[in-house]
Amino acid sequence: MKLYLPDALPLDGLDYQLLFALVGDANAELARYDGLLQGIPNPAVMLSPLTTREAVLSSKIEGTQATVDEVLQQEAGLIKEGEKYKDIQEISNYRSALYQASEHLKAYPIRLGFIRELHKILLSSVRGQDKTPGEFRVDQNWIGRVGCTIEEASFIPPDPLRLPEFLQAWEEYLDYDESNFLLQTAVMHAQFELIHPFKDGNGRIGRILIPLFLYQKKQLSQPMFYLSEYLESNRDEYYQRLRSISEEQDWNGWIAFFLRAITHQARENSQRVKEIMALYEEMKIKVHEVTHSQYSVYLLDAIFSRPIFKSADLVSQFNREFGIHEKTTPGLLRQLREANILKVLQPSSGRRSSVLCFPRLINLAEGEDVL
Repeated sequence: MKLYLPDALPLDGLDYQLLFALVGDANAELARYDGLLQGIPNPAVMLSPLTTREAVLSSKIEGTQATVDEVLQQEAGLIKEGEKYKDIQEISNYRSALYQASEHLKAYPIRLGFIRELHKILLSSVRGQDKTPGEFRVDQNWIGRVGCTIEEASFIPPDPLRLPEFLQAWEEYLDYDESNFLLQTAVMHAQFELIHPFKDGNGRIGRILIPLFLYQKKQLSQPMFYLSEYLESNRDEYYQRLRSISEEQDWNGWIAFFLRAITHQARENSQRVKEIMALYEEMKIKVHEVTHSQYSVYLLDAIFSRPIFKSADLVSQFNREFGIHEKTTPGLLRQLREANILKVLQPSSGRRSSVLCFPRLINLAEGEDVL
């Protein structure tokens, strides 16, 4: 098998007659989704569970086995060791990379140095930390079954000596004005995956880049469009479409798959955002009715941003950020437990704080009843 030689960008010979019909549907659904995003007062808080879900599903494509509620439980101190803990650390790093990237893009465009920083965050203190985090590879690597030789590989990425050349061309393409931004996003993602610039973590970085690129192109008001649910559900076709580019130069097939993914996932994301917004509005009224507190909105935002938490952590946070007396918050939490808004996951014991959760939001994020 030969080393892969990336196609020059922008691409020639695309079947625009095939693709633009799909582009129209994808554009329309993405615009509807972004309209919802623009109507959310604090998307980082309200959509925090969806960000966690994206981190879970993108990491799952690479083999991790953890759920949204397990990630949240680990953050509250309930999972402290074992393989599950290692999986969750990878997921937490992915989410940290997403958050930090979002902040960076408010002032700066996507550049290769920025991507190296994302990679460093992604592989910090987890499996793969020995694979030069934050550095582009200088060795030849290949993809295939575990333990296979390069002769047995199913895909061999480009020569590392030419990697700077290919990456520079890819970076320049990000600033190019393609005929359609979604078509360009499809090409951007696939070309990055095929160049395979890192020893590990290429898939996750490539998927992080999808919402970031749409945001940079001003097609999203927030870099919060998550595609991994569709890609994980259609993992075999996802990989096959990428292989078909390297084996047959079938860019049309890949782009068509990607556009269908955008259309489907935009509808799914829109529905979930509507459900989260409806839950928030319902709880805004209910939490105030239950607590009769001037701090009810602070409380609501806190349980939306962290739907599993140690009660002591919330007490400290409210005291530190809002000056709320440490004896006030436990009473508010007790009222929410009695109203069945919050549920006890782990009762307090001695000096150990109780761990509480907001089941309706977690179940909504998971797409099924888990709590």
